[in-house]
Amino acid sequence: MTSRLKIYQFAHSPFCIAIVQAVRAAGIEPELVHVSNADRSEIIRLTGGAYYQVPVLADGDRIIYESSPDSQEIAAYLDEHCLSGFLFPAHTKGWQTIVNGYIENEVESVTFKVNDAVLIPEIDDVVARTLVVRHKERKFGVGCIDHWARERENLFRQAVRLIFPFEQVLAQGTPFLFGTLPVYTDFLLFGILENFTFHEANELPKGLTAIRAWRQRLAGFRYELPH
Repeated sequence: MTSRLKIYQFAHSPFCIAIVQAVRAAGIEPELVHVSNADRSEIIRLTGGAYYQVPVLADGDRIIYESSPDSQEIAAYLDEHCLSGFLFPAHTKGWQTIVNGYIENEVESVTFKVNDAVLIPEIDDVVARTLVVRHKERKFGVGCIDHWARERENLFRQAVRLIFPFEQVLAQGTPFLFGTLPVYTDFLLFGILENFTFHEANELPKGLTAIRAWRQRLAGFRYELPH
């Protein structure tokens, strides 16, 4: 098991949070390198110009990053080298592909807007804030941040509806989404919810009692790994 892991991240990124939490579940405290959302030059240099997003994982001299928007190569690397196959056990294959796609696309496409509507206007540095706004507007259209702010209550309700199926699964009594141990889907959903509530921008409805209990279990979870 490696102890040299370094994660280049945005602190609020759901995908970074998922990877950091999975590493901690292996009993490893990674070195976190906080990248500026307005200046990704460090990531570009690190990957030789091949990538500019986060997270990026450095294991000693080895650099691991995603090759496509829907790849999970960092999680697969951790599963092989740090987590003894716990992230992608055989009985979840296929199912994780389906559920992770739902989390990464339908759920995250709403939750991040609810979060960004609060966090982006609060960026103090005008240059950093403007660059982040322009980055968002290139993808989602001019004025998107203001639009999300105006529609925030509706987006919040939509997000809760998308999250609710996981409440139904967990309410059946299993500690984690696929059974007695967490898999990558658990960490991915954890990252989405941590982003959704980042800096207390939003609070999970009190009615999501099973998710609240699951979230607390996962936050402190550690695998019993072979030595």
